[in-house]
Amino acid sequence: MACLLETPIRMSVLSEVTASSRHYVDRLFDPDPQKVLQGVIDMKNAVIGNNKQKANLIVLGAVPRLLYLLQQETSSTELKTECAVVLGSLAMGTENNVKSLLDCHIIPALLQGLLSPDLKFIEACLRCLRTVFTSPVTPEELLYTDATVIPHLMALLSRSRYTQEYICQIFSHCCKGPDHQTILFNHGAVQNIAHLLTSVSYKVRMQALKCFSVLAFENPQVSMTLVNVLVDGELLPQIFVKMLQRDKPIEMQLTSAKCLTYMCRAGAIRTDDNCIVLKLDHDLKHAHELRQAAFKLYASLGANDEDIRKKIIETENMMDRIVTGLSESSVKVRLAAVRCLHSLSRSVQQLRTSFQDHAVWKPLMKVLQNAPDEILVVASSMLCNLLLEFSPSKEPILESGAVELLCGLTQSENPALRVNGIWALMNMAFQAEQKIKADILRSLSTEQLFRLLSDSDLNVLMKTLGLLRNLLSTRPHIDKIMSTHGKQIMQAVTLILEGEHNIEVKEQTLCILANIADGTTAKELIMTNDDILQKIKYYMGHSHVKLQLAAMFCISNLIWNEEEGSQERQDKLRDMGIVDILHKLSQSSDSNLCDKAKTALQQYLA
Repeated sequence: MACLLETPIRMSVLSEVTASSRHYVDRLFDPDPQKVLQGVIDMKNAVIGNNKQKANLIVLGAVPRLLYLLQQETSSTELKTECAVVLGSLAMGTENNVKSLLDCHIIPALLQGLLSPDLKFIEACLRCLRTVFTSPVTPEELLYTDATVIPHLMALLSRSRYTQEYICQIFSHCCKGPDHQTILFNHGAVQNIAHLLTSVSYKVRMQALKCFSVLAFENPQVSMTLVNVLVDGELLPQIFVKMLQRDKPIEMQLTSAKCLTYMCRAGAIRTDDNCIVLKLDHDLKHAHELRQAAFKLYASLGANDEDIRKKIIETENMMDRIVTGLSESSVKVRLAAVRCLHSLSRSVQQLRTSFQDHAVWKPLMKVLQNAPDEILVVASSMLCNLLLEFSPSKEPILESGAVELLCGLTQSENPALRVNGIWALMNMAFQAEQKIKADILRSLSTEQLFRLLSDSDLNVLMKTLGLLRNLLSTRPHIDKIMSTHGKQIMQAVTLILEGEHNIEVKEQTLCILANIADGTTAKELIMTNDDILQKIKYYMGHSHVKLQLAAMFCISNLIWNEEEGSQERQDKLRDMGIVDILHKLSQSSDSNLCDKAKTALQQYLA
């Protein structure tokens, strides 16, 4: 997705800059070095957790001055260190902050700072570099521009656990392909990082492990080397296996599993190697549990937040992993993967883009062919989303035989599957071509349609009425369907209007009648059915406004005077007392009902 860069200075931001922010920057120019140092320390305290303050200081030009002080030979080491800390804090703000720092050439300045003999200053520079390089707006190539940088970073690995943590994190984020892997490998990354896997610091061990996962990814040379590396008398693969143990944090287990997987793919470890097979067999169930937990977590996170859904989907290889989960041997993992995709499918944007890019509908259709009910319920619910009118997946799903599959679901003993089957058909019929509507009616059969209209489950009934309403839209379609199924549909409508149903059900049924009344020839099925006309008249005088409005739509479509035969229909309805009811409703306290009644009366006057 294209991202428009913002210029460092904007008038709208300047107008919000406080006098306090200006004061912080002004103190950086004080001739007294002690006052400058105190000013930087105060600035550090002011920007912690305050993105607005960070933006103000950047706009006011704090960054170039801080970088100047950081590089000045006359600046004390303490001042340089504090400047690096403030710059790191500014980098932890928004992506625009990082862009501003990059525009000021922060990376060369910080890399130069790594040549200092002072460890605290080095650590502050590395911490800031780590924050900048892990931002998505920072080009990884900036780490490799100067050929002296990588060997110097390797040398700094031995200085402290903080240099180890920050440098490994920088490497793991900036190693994005075979060229980067080769550079790091040739400068001794394997040998320099291997011993960090036994560090007392979990953060160091974890960052070192991440380094090996990116170094070994699709790289046979690195993978072959890792097999023979000894750390404290133990081979590296054995250390990775130990990191798979259940008492280790999930992040560590997953990353060590990646390392072993990449080594197996490269042929560095035989797939029947006992040290791997026994451990993986033992932990296979646990690995399934981990994947299941991960998919469940993503499903929960993305359920109600579009921004989080976007971040999940944009995570590298994430969609591929979730889609792969649909074919897992474990039912629980498959179910969790479907739930995750169902959660992500709530996004209109992702339905139009990522779901189409990864052809999610293909594996989903396979899942729907043969799966336990618990998976079918979620998968069919997700299919409802993929069949929405704006989804590009709708057409290929139709071509893959979805109509018959969904019609089959409507016959399930499981009410949730019946609901989803008819719901998906309802979405499929929305603004559909006549051929698709005919396919639905043929595959479903009128017998099954009417069974669904008498279903004891209210949701099934409501979705079936929704399907009928979508089928009976567009005048030629209405006339065509009513010419072949009119008698049965009118019987079903009559039964529902006479039955003990709630307001919503009867409102939907009256809306179906209104659609029929909009047909050219179909409306005669209403005009020749005195029982239906009396029911419409009854609901015009009902105590519930929703039903009155729905009945009013029926009448309006029947009497519209621009259509052939309107005079005869108007006369018949006048004889029934409809005009008297319209006059009464035109005085209604409900403005919507009042307006509709007045509009209908105008048809008689025109």
